Amino acid sequence: MHVKSNNKLFIAIIISLVLGVFLGYLVNSLGKGNTLRYTPAKEGADELIFETSDGVTHHQKVFVIKDSLEYNQLHKTLPADVMVVVASSKKVNLVPEVLKTNKTLKLEKTHKSVNESVTSIDNIDSFSEKIKLLGTIFIRLVQMIIAPLVFSTLVVGIAKMGDMKMVGRVGAKAMGWFISASLMSLLLGMVLVNWLEPGKGTPIKMEDASSAGELLEKTQSFSLEEFVKHVVPKSIFEAMATNEILQIVIFSVLFGIALASLGEAAKGIIKMLDVVSHVILKMVTYIMWVAPLGVFGAVAAAVASYGFGIFGLYAKYLLDFSIGIALLWVVLLSVGYVILGKRLWELLRRIKSPLLIAFSTTSSEAVFPKLVEELERFGCQKRIVSFTLPLGYSFNLDGSMMYMTFASIFIAQVYGIDMPIEKQLTMLLVLMLTSKGVAGVPRASLIVVVATCAMFGIPPEGIALILPIDHFCDMARSMTNVLGNALATTAVDKWETANETN
Repeated sequence: MHVKSNNKLFIAIIISLVLGVFLGYLVNSLGKGNTLRYTPAKEGADELIFETSDGVTHHQKVFVIKDSLEYNQLHKTLPADVMVVVASSKKVNLVPEVLKTNKTLKLEKTHKSVNESVTSIDNIDSFSEKIKLLGTIFIRLVQMIIAPLVFSTLVVGIAKMGDMKMVGRVGAKAMGWFISASLMSLLLGMVLVNWLEPGKGTPIKMEDASSAGELLEKTQSFSLEEFVKHVVPKSIFEAMATNEILQIVIFSVLFGIALASLGEAAKGIIKMLDVVSHVILKMVTYIMWVAPLGVFGAVAAAVASYGFGIFGLYAKYLLDFSIGIALLWVVLLSVGYVILGKRLWELLRRIKSPLLIAFSTTSSEAVFPKLVEELERFGCQKRIVSFTLPLGYSFNLDGSMMYMTFASIFIAQVYGIDMPIEKQLTMLLVLMLTSKGVAGVPRASLIVVVATCAMFGIPPEGIALILPIDHFCDMARSMTNVLGNALATTAVDKWETANETN
């Protein structure tokens, strides 16, 4: 019965994915309009550059002022064709003079302004922001139940283990897999980027410098002190409110060990938390039926904003990265087949919906509850799933790890920076350490790349080279992260079951 239900969900997600691509393409192709959305970078004279539907490039002069008082002082001295914008405005909608005088023209494409201000087509932006809400609703519904699910399942799992030697044994097996898989993924990314050399002779412009600036600001506080603060919880309530999975895991492990040490006195609490975990998993079933809407919204917004033209500009980078992801899947599935045998195909059938949701929404976190449910249905012991999977979400992000070495060395290649093999191996080890415990941070992979580039003399602002295409790379690495954690959990369960049998 469940298999049929799972197939229905998978089919619904596929249909939503196709419809999202189709609608996004229509909006990107037809929703040009005549209004520019402009985000000023600084005060003073600026010049907007855009193309119209007749293929002509136009320039619109703009003057950014501090406030209305300055407008009263300057507006009489400015030429009539100069548009005035207040600097405090985050986003302003402007109709260029050429489009006011010629109603038949439409905006076709925008470029960075002279002052590096961000410009875009308002119709497309407005559509993307609104349709993306469907994806946001789905992801927030999932995020709502992650903290109670991790806490209840992990505490019950550890408490039921009883034997602390068993906790240590399972933890050692899990960490052994995580470290091995991470090193293999990082090494694969390093080998491929050196072999394929996607950055050499790549004429890519800095199209997203403003977003790169935001990432650079985030990495200013990236240090050992901040890493420790991110890992060790100050308050379990704060950790749960912000969905800091690693912090919740640390608290839950200590809580579970303490609960197990109380013996009979703690049985009532264990039973209550066990019921809570079943209630949360039932909620997962309801929330997953919103997944097709979330997929539709996320994909439609991405295609509408970027269009298909971006794939041509970044063709070599995308192709080389796709080869890397494909090889990583071959390695992971080969190891999985050695451990699970023919049951690997059953596992893939079980997790096909989580894989597709992660791919569409670029969020492995969005499928955590569903993945817990499917791994238990596959036959993994609940205590193993509840212990291994949350740890994997912080320590076992195979797709992200491969991307980090690939992207870092790609930026160095574009700038013509020579990276000897010993320096690259050192970078690999640094990435191995700095990437742990930042899984819950938005765009965590990019933040780690920026921080690491700065340490090795690679211009960190070079991250702007790959920002325009990062959304599509994130789709592949999120799906790979889910696969890696599913395989890790089933492998640990298989080893532990064999150990108990012996």
